[in-house]
Amino acid sequence: MPPQMTPLEPGRGLLYMPDMAIRPILLHPDPRLKKVCDPVDTVDTGLRSLIDDMFETMYDAPGIGLAAPQVGILSRILVMDCAKGEEEEPAPIAMINPQVLWASDELNVHEEGCLSIPEEFNDVERPSQVKVSYLDLDGVLQSLDCDGLLATCVQHEIDHLDGKLFIDYLGPMKRQMITGRMKKRKKEKARTAQSRTA
Repeated sequence: MPPQMTPLEPGRGLLYMPDMAIRPILLHPDPRLKKVCDPVDTVDTGLRSLIDDMFETMYDAPGIGLAAPQVGILSRILVMDCAKGEEEEPAPIAMINPQVLWASDELNVHEEGCLSIPEEFNDVERPSQVKVSYLDLDGVLQSLDCDGLLATCVQHEIDHLDGKLFIDYLGPMKRQMITGRMKKRKKEKARTAQSRTA
């Protein structure tokens, strides 16, 4: 991750500050990941600091998207950066109170994963294009037309704000198998942590 980014467009980018923190990412199953998040009332310095932390956490993971409930904050905030190639310029986007205004009838299947469900990937079908409205870091209403990977990512992250995970699009048997594996991983992680402190 580059140490500093300047805004790519007014209100769309993010200026990284030196006091950013990497926050723990909640792992499925966790009841907080199934909660519908509350709208943000005020865009202030504290909120922008949280968004800085979310970007730092997302890049460290690494991932291309992160929603506030994944770090235990039940507010309608998400961050994304779908520039995956080494030669691509970073394209950070922070969205506050995002809302899908329009979705195409044309669908697209994309293999999805999730930082809250590591090592699990499955195909999910979603609209191939969406138009999203949101507040930027200055509290100004913006809209963004998304297609391809960006459309998939923004829908995935907005789902998080509504308490929905990508595995909820899968059949019940596959969903139960993934949940079972995640429970096992969480127990193993807890045992490892205990042994290190013992």
